[in-house]
Amino acid sequence: MQTKKCHRHVIGTSLAVGCTALVLAVTGTVGTAQAQVTDEAARGRDLGRETLPAGDGWGSYGTGTTGGAAADAEHQYTVTTWEEFGAALKDGGDAPKIIRVKGALNATEQGCEAFEAEGYDFDQYLADYDPAVWGYDTPVSGEQEDLRAASAANQKKAITVFVPANTTIVGVGKDAGIVGGSLQIKGVDNVIVRNLTVESPLDCFPQWDPTDGATGAWNSEYDAAVVYGSTHVWIDHNTFTDGAHPDSSLPRYYGEIYQQHDGELDIVRGADLVTASWNTFADHDKTLMIGNSDSLVSDRGKLRVTLHHNLFRNVIERAPRVRFGQVDAYNNHYVIPEAGYVYSLGIGIESQLVAEKNAFTLPEGVSAAKILKKWKEAPVTAEGNYVNGEAVDLIAVHNAEIPEETLQSGAGWTPTLRTRVDDPRALPGIIDNRAGAGRLR
Repeated sequence: MQTKKCHRHVIGTSLAVGCTALVLAVTGTVGTAQAQVTDEAARGRDLGRETLPAGDGWGSYGTGTTGGAAADAEHQYTVTTWEEFGAALKDGGDAPKIIRVKGALNATEQGCEAFEAEGYDFDQYLADYDPAVWGYDTPVSGEQEDLRAASAANQKKAITVFVPANTTIVGVGKDAGIVGGSLQIKGVDNVIVRNLTVESPLDCFPQWDPTDGATGAWNSEYDAAVVYGSTHVWIDHNTFTDGAHPDSSLPRYYGEIYQQHDGELDIVRGADLVTASWNTFADHDKTLMIGNSDSLVSDRGKLRVTLHHNLFRNVIERAPRVRFGQVDAYNNHYVIPEAGYVYSLGIGIESQLVAEKNAFTLPEGVSAAKILKKWKEAPVTAEGNYVNGEAVDLIAVHNAEIPEETLQSGAGWTPTLRTRVDDPRALPGIIDNRAGAGRLR
């Protein structure tokens, strides 16, 4: 195996030192991870060099999605901490780069207390804005709200990272992931994220909004991953989960759940040409939103997204909810929760959703009529779908049971960017065993 002299950046230190390194080695933390990468190469496979196959969804359209596959030796990194990860993302600008994640990177390892602004007191916050004192007509304001906002700003700075163009982020092995961090793929082109278990950020400082609904609500920030105004993005074989902090574990204040989660994956504000494949989205409420505002008419002609071979397990709603975009959702498996289910596929303003050849596993007592949800008038194509192993016309059953939300059939376009299309009756056996992190074959 060849060696060469290189000038290599060591992530996690301030030193740039000369080195002699294997061509196949990575920068940053080496050792076990380096051996694993070398083993992959010996088997003829390097996940960091893999690109989105031609014809595989909207992400393959035009120039395609290659991420950091062309990275040279100077722009490959193996990281083992959140700080190293942030430094690797910033290093080298938009030059093609491969970042290999080893183990779980914890963005909030120091705990919520580390982000608190001086003087912030949650007990005092609860006392000041108790509806019995404050009421429900006016948004909260005052010292404790200002300190909450300052604390939230501290957390946002610590847990939010921005992914540059021409980047591949890939987990090493079966236990790589991100805990409590928010990946922002914002205003860039050509990004790949694969083989990570992403535990949703826990908002330490949700805001109380007494005017949200009849009884107020706690509102949180921080999606696990956001594709914002970016193009050519491939999200593949990841597991998105609430992990150690499911909604069922969250407390209530003022009679409302202290909501500390936002979305798992949002694709918004001019994002376009995205493929999300073979991911697991698990145990979450508002999961995947495509288009975030009815008023953002600049999204017309964008938000073209393909979702295929994903597992949506115990997801309450938004799997996805769509505005404006041409979205192809085919060959996904939806395992519907026994309690709290709202809908899976949301039809929003000017959406053109095609939902074909999906499998739905519904518990007893939950009607297939709830799978589709109409927010605004827009036609939808829903063909070849199976519910509990039986073919079901989702539009017909919806219209029969929920006539006040009558849906129109025919999204007005026919997807062509598909590679593998499986019989929906086989999807539970295929997807449940192959989707998610640690299951790349």
